[in-house]
Amino acid sequence: MTMEASASSTASLTVIPGRARLLGDDINTDYIISSSRKKDSVDPLVLRGYLLEDLDPDFAASVQEGDILVAGHNFGCGSAMEVAVTVVLAAGIRVVVARSFARTYWRNAINNGLLLITAPVDDLCDLVREGEVVALHLSGSRAELRVGADARRVIPCEPVPEIVLKLREAGGLVPYLRRHRTLA
Repeated sequence: MTMEASASSTASLTVIPGRARLLGDDINTDYIISSSRKKDSVDPLVLRGYLLEDLDPDFAASVQEGDILVAGHNFGCGSAMEVAVTVVLAAGIRVVVARSFARTYWRNAINNGLLLITAPVDDLCDLVREGEVVALHLSGSRAELRVGADARRVIPCEPVPEIVLKLREAGGLVPYLRRHRTLA
C-alpha cells in the first residue's frame, strides 16, 4: 500500500493509497511530538517512536508505511517546531488530510515535502473509520479522498497548488531549489 500509481488521461492521475489513521480537532505540535523529546535525539528514526505518544502511547508502533492521517480542524496548531513535520515523515506518513491546518505547520510541511490536503467538510472524521482503506486521488490540482475498499465514498478536497505538488515531488523546498534554482 505504499506505492503511488500513475495513469494517463487528460490530466495525469496520481493515486496515493493508504490506511486511515484518525485524529480529532486541534492536534497541536506538542501532541505530534512532545517538545521535550527534541532533547533525546535529532535522529528522525529515533524521533518517529515518539509520534503522538501523549495522545496514544502505542500509536507510533502501530503506524505502517503509507498510513494517511485524517484529522479535524486546526491540525498542527501550537508552536512552529519543524520537528513536528519531520517525525510524521520519519514514521512513513506522506499525506495528512484535515479540515484545516495551522499556517506554520502548513509552511513547514511544504518545505519538507509532506503533502497536506484540506477537505473542507465539517464531519470529515465521521466519514472515515480508523484503519479503513483510503486513497488520495490527484488529477492536476484537483484532489479527492476515496474511502473504503470499493472507493465509493468520495470526499472532495481543496485544489492543491501546482507549486506545492512540485515541491512535494522534489522532496521539499531545499531539494527543489537545488535542482531548479528558483520557484518559477
